[in-house]
Amino acid sequence: MAIRIAELPVALRPREKLLAHGAGALDDVELVALLLRSGPPGRGALGLATELIERLGGIGPLLRADVAVLRGTPGIGAAKYAELAAVLELARRALGETLRRDVAFHDPQTVRDYLRLWLGAEPIEVFAALFLDQHHRLLDARQLWRGTLTHTAVYPRELVKLALQLDAAALIVAHNHPSGVAEASPDDRLLTARLKEALALVEVRLIDHFIVTRSALYSFAEDGLI
Repeated sequence: MAIRIAELPVALRPREKLLAHGAGALDDVELVALLLRSGPPGRGALGLATELIERLGGIGPLLRADVAVLRGTPGIGAAKYAELAAVLELARRALGETLRRDVAFHDPQTVRDYLRLWLGAEPIEVFAALFLDQHHRLLDARQLWRGTLTHTAVYPRELVKLALQLDAAALIVAHNHPSGVAEASPDDRLLTARLKEALALVEVRLIDHFIVTRSALYSFAEDGLI
């Protein structure tokens, strides 16, 4: 039987730990339990948080899980699902504000964090782009194409049209690998070359192409391929 929050010493309860030491002092289970606040009899919030994280494979998949998936866990209703989804969206928007305020090209870690949060837990391949102005500040961030578990179709012509519509001077593109392997395939390399060539024709610079997984990112630019 899981330990209930009320059974813990006061100093070890998630809310009290957070107030005393900051949110960074809490582990993943404690943070989720703090959001849930309660759980089914006999398990409580800590037990429910542990089950969700283990069942779904981590924080990212948990926060991106569909309501139908979460509803399969006793103790999760519409209100708790909405709270979890809202946390992810707030984090994504906060990173987006940072990108809009700062120069994205000179803050690669923020870009990496944003892409991992945005795409890392997607169950199918998704191709996305960050459209930047002449100072490399973010104009827009869009998921453009969604595919299957292992493949998505990308259309360079459509990407070029959208870049022109947004008056973008540069792009960072990214797609995820649901397999968890942050490596570039021959098809990924060919696509990157095609995108760079197509964008160059309209004087839009391709800054980088990232492959994103839950735990890692691969950069074409850092590997000398852009």
